[in-house]
Amino acid sequence: MFESVETLLTEHDELQEQLADPALHSDPARSKKVNRRYAELARIIAAYREWQQLNDDLDAATEMAEEDASFAAEVPGIKVELDGAAEKLRRLLIPRDPLDARDVIMEIKMGEGGAESALFAADLLRMYLHYAESKRWKTEIIEQTSSDLGGIKDIQLAIKGSSSDPAEGVWAHLKYEGGVHRVQRVPATESQGRIHTSAAGVLVFPEVDEPEEVEISQNDLKIDVYRSSGPGGQSVNTTDSAVRITHLPTGIVVAMQNEKSQLQNKEAGMRVLRARVLARQQEELDAEASLVRKSQIRTMDRSERIRTYNFPENRIADHRTGYKAYNLDAVMNGALEPVVESCIHADEEARLADLGDQS
Repeated sequence: MFESVETLLTEHDELQEQLADPALHSDPARSKKVNRRYAELARIIAAYREWQQLNDDLDAATEMAEEDASFAAEVPGIKVELDGAAEKLRRLLIPRDPLDARDVIMEIKMGEGGAESALFAADLLRMYLHYAESKRWKTEIIEQTSSDLGGIKDIQLAIKGSSSDPAEGVWAHLKYEGGVHRVQRVPATESQGRIHTSAAGVLVFPEVDEPEEVEISQNDLKIDVYRSSGPGGQSVNTTDSAVRITHLPTGIVVAMQNEKSQLQNKEAGMRVLRARVLARQQEELDAEASLVRKSQIRTMDRSERIRTYNFPENRIADHRTGYKAYNLDAVMNGALEPVVESCIHADEEARLADLGDQS
């Protein structure tokens, strides 16, 4: 059982030697890759050693039980701990998404529901900002288009993690947030007290580590400049500082106008474009491997919802995992971890089932 860990122990030792080499740290991209893999293996090896120790403890207790009843009494407890350690190790050995350690770019867009949808999009933004704060992640608003009444029509948000461990990665947690989020509540604009249903869309993309990671030829780009609209500082509405970038091979379009200069908007746009192209490439690879991910729904169709936020009942429900709780007020304040964990657990179960089918 778990014979494959022996190979990982060897790899772990080799990575440890690489990390001790000062030359590694002169190459940031390679250093980041080695650190991520080392952190991933460290978690597996710690679980493996715990499992080994419990096996040894069980053997010793079983042997001594014939002479001492107190050891016999310990055997059932050790067996329970051993089963738990084996299950933990088994889950850690599930092949990880290679992008789990990545930072992300998240987009939140209003959908059906007009002004109420824009207000809900703003509520989702606050929820994710509070969640990121609880995880000690850093956030940066790249682009934002606001609506009346304090709502949000569209926002692009960068979220950066603080750990090399893929299990603690931003993408590992937030990749399940992509899809249509439905809200049921009495809108601020409703005078009759009637409950309305509206929706907002969330898209999540793993961020590119290095620009060279995704090759984008200038010949494949169509770049348009135009005058920014809406409130802003000096230069907004007076110069052609806004930028729209179209990636011709994929048809992906990114528009930026938050920054004061055309150059800054182009740099921000390219950052988002690279993340979208990387996500598209990954989807194609997954499709080729017959591992098409179903965690993200990329349309704003209210019927293709992943989650419902019912304010009158204070209920949060994830329709993919069956998770349901009556603490919506806490979730909207950033207590999202149990919902995310239900998605991670469901994904692990699906991966384990795939491994079972292949064996």
